[in-house]
Amino acid sequence: MIPFGDLARQYQIYKDEIDAAVAQVFNRGWYILGEKVEQFEIAFARYCGTQYAVGVGSGVDALHLSLVSLGVGAGDEVITVANTCVPTLSAVSLAGATPVLVDVDPATYTMDPQQIEQRITDRTRAILPVHIYGQCADMDPLLEIAQRRSLFVIEDCAQAHGATYKGKKAGSMGVTGCFSFYPSKNLGAMGDAGLVTTNDAKLAEKLKQLRNYGQEQRYYHSIKGFNSRLDELQAAVLLAKLPYLDSWNARRREIASIYNRGLADAKVVCPVEASDRWHNYHLYVIQVSNRERFQGQLRDLGVQTMIHYPVPIHRQEAYSETRDQVRYLAQTDMLSPQIVSLPIFPEMTNDEILSVVEAVRSVTG
Repeated sequence: MIPFGDLARQYQIYKDEIDAAVAQVFNRGWYILGEKVEQFEIAFARYCGTQYAVGVGSGVDALHLSLVSLGVGAGDEVITVANTCVPTLSAVSLAGATPVLVDVDPATYTMDPQQIEQRITDRTRAILPVHIYGQCADMDPLLEIAQRRSLFVIEDCAQAHGATYKGKKAGSMGVTGCFSFYPSKNLGAMGDAGLVTTNDAKLAEKLKQLRNYGQEQRYYHSIKGFNSRLDELQAAVLLAKLPYLDSWNARRREIASIYNRGLADAKVVCPVEASDRWHNYHLYVIQVSNRERFQGQLRDLGVQTMIHYPVPIHRQEAYSETRDQVRYLAQTDMLSPQIVSLPIFPEMTNDEILSVVEAVRSVTG
């Protein structure tokens, strides 16, 4: 079976470096908010082209603490999309705010800027675009609307490590950029981990307080905070892996290029990379008819696929309060039953990639 992903392969290749980084933490005996976290924050901020980075416990915490640090809470509205993983809206709910959903562009699957103005009310405080599947949202019009309307833009960069928009890295354009380092991400930890990028010094300091119970210094709490601390072990792993991120992204793009060529005349819709963006291909998402049959046939041919995501958030039971927004989400609902993700990870062999192409072509005629 060609797996959808295989994290063990990556570990085996970089085992010595990862083990050495983890051993340094064990030998030092400092596990929370130590030198590895500081070093990774500096390195990742530099990588993204921002002044600051603040490590937190997870991607959803990055979003949640961003909202709280900006004063977004009960009675406020946050404009985002339904074509995303649930944590995007979880963060809005955790902050006490209300999610307001807009549709996505049919080519890139990212937030459609043309729909934002009609959804803004006097309660709107922020726009939360999702750089879905590894391609940045169309940021210039979002930022223009936000500036004109005095709104915050918070980037959901959970899948966009290294992706760019007009030469600017994901996480460098909004007031904050929110990253997840869940193990399967392009830069993955060995557990939950997250980070917030920003160019605002005061905001960075507030985020550091919020992640650590609101402390300015140990046992002195000036604000109410949370426990959301990137631990030293995860930071050490991420620091060891970071130098390879660009080459891993390049390999993902190479795989995507092979898929694009091989499936050009197949009965599938391949992903579109906008001309002003650099897609990191965290996921390679195609559209097919009769998805259940397609997945079953590929499984029989030894190819594992996944769906990202099978149920849009406005149709999830937990977010039934957003169901009345369905009239704004025609494109999201149309895409939902057709999208399927093919295997893509840097350690795939060329034989595996070509086998996936052959399998897709054989079942789609």
